[in-house]
Amino acid sequence: MRRYILVIVTLFTFSACNLETSPESDLTYSGFWEKEEAAKSVFDGIYSKFRSYGNTMWLMGELRSDMWGGKGIENAHNQDLFTNDINPTKDLYYKDWANWYAMLHYINDFIKNVPKTPFSNIKERDNMLAQVYGLRAYIYYVMVKSWGDVPIVLQPLQNIDNLIALKTPRAPKEKVMEQIKSDIKKSLDLFEGNEGFYKSRVYWSKMATLTLKGDVYLWSGKVLSGGNEDYTEAKNALSQVSGYSLVSYDNLWGVDNDNNQEFIFALDYKKDEATHYYGSTTARNSDVKDKYDDQGRKISTFLYVEGGNYNSPSNKTLLLLDDVKDLRRASFIRIYEDDATYIPFVVDNPKYLGSVLSKFVGRNESGAIINENNVPIYRYADVLLLLAEAKNHLGEDPSDEINQVRQRAYGNNYSVGTHGYMNASQAVNAKAILDERYKEFVGEGKRWWDLLRAGDNFVYDEVASMLGSGGVKKPIYLPITAAMIADDDTLEQTPGY
Repeated sequence: MRRYILVIVTLFTFSACNLETSPESDLTYSGFWEKEEAAKSVFDGIYSKFRSYGNTMWLMGELRSDMWGGKGIENAHNQDLFTNDINPTKDLYYKDWANWYAMLHYINDFIKNVPKTPFSNIKERDNMLAQVYGLRAYIYYVMVKSWGDVPIVLQPLQNIDNLIALKTPRAPKEKVMEQIKSDIKKSLDLFEGNEGFYKSRVYWSKMATLTLKGDVYLWSGKVLSGGNEDYTEAKNALSQVSGYSLVSYDNLWGVDNDNNQEFIFALDYKKDEATHYYGSTTARNSDVKDKYDDQGRKISTFLYVEGGNYNSPSNKTLLLLDDVKDLRRASFIRIYEDDATYIPFVVDNPKYLGSVLSKFVGRNESGAIINENNVPIYRYADVLLLLAEAKNHLGEDPSDEINQVRQRAYGNNYSVGTHGYMNASQAVNAKAILDERYKEFVGEGKRWWDLLRAGDNFVYDEVASMLGSGGVKKPIYLPITAAMIADDDTLEQTPGY
């Protein structure tokens, strides 16, 4: 992904506040799409632009859940999301549809115009289109999970002189889901016989589309009441994912492991190109270097961090991950004032200061942190636990998939009698799968959406901040801002606000 040429940088620098202010590039009208290399540059530029939404996806997919909001060394920047203190007047991350329609403009532009481009190898062009259809499906899936009803825009925005014509009302979430499924089908059709290109894990692939299909149909089956027909589609799609495997945790995280066999699709970060956003889950080095971890080790002897807007895990998260035989316990470094041993984790210990997420700690280069670890959107553990979910909905035994993930998590400590999961009722299985995903995907932007997909009862049972005064249930879907409605009279507010 190194063809980020100047024209693409220029093309992608505007910031669209809403659907009315997203002009199509003049390059479209000057023969730009007549050249294969130009089309490929736009293609790589789409990935560059998509990567910039990594923080948005993490915020939307995780921070409203029960995972974060615990004691920290700094006051977190995202308190309103932790506490679900959300209303249409607040200037949070969901304003202007989180700028997703700027991203969709370029995707729609590519889908519309690249079929006109003469390619020396049509199969490569179709592979590129298959990837972009998959990305569009994924983006609309993020949006429907976040807002429910959203505008469906499938064409690039061309006429900024007639702003009224660009106004688009919110489509029912069922219609949005139909569009997502249509794009998934188109992606799979275009991948057929055209899979021999773009093998890097930082490009979308047929296996990414199949994983997305499983994810989408699980959501459709549960949240939109599609039932067993959708669960069967999900199971069939996930069962087709091949060529990946669980790898040891030593080979899963870190810059040197970015091309590991578990990652299906990941955001690509590189020094001097783009760095990720996980500094907000660490701390300033000056605040922690003279502190200690829960084993009594001085932080400065093994860790250098340089973050800000410090987000720390909830007590619930730390307690769930407190099994010393579970390798996922190391997802967090727990920080204390002194060098005593503080295992197990005890709530309200006055010596406890906060925790640092270690999964994506950047590389220390001469005292500067370079946050260039690739961040997975989908990995094989996701496939296994989504498949377990589909099987459970269909009344089948999900224990094999759960136990594959657990066995990797416990490594040499794994004991079938102690750690193995045995099939139980659907309700017990559902909770076990949720808890396994909670531990497995800490910091990967999935927990909130996992809860929503499991059902409203899980949301309100697991996330205390979703219950307001007197136990009133807060809305699940995000609002749109008052300014958005003022700018576009076709838009209606999300129910509950």
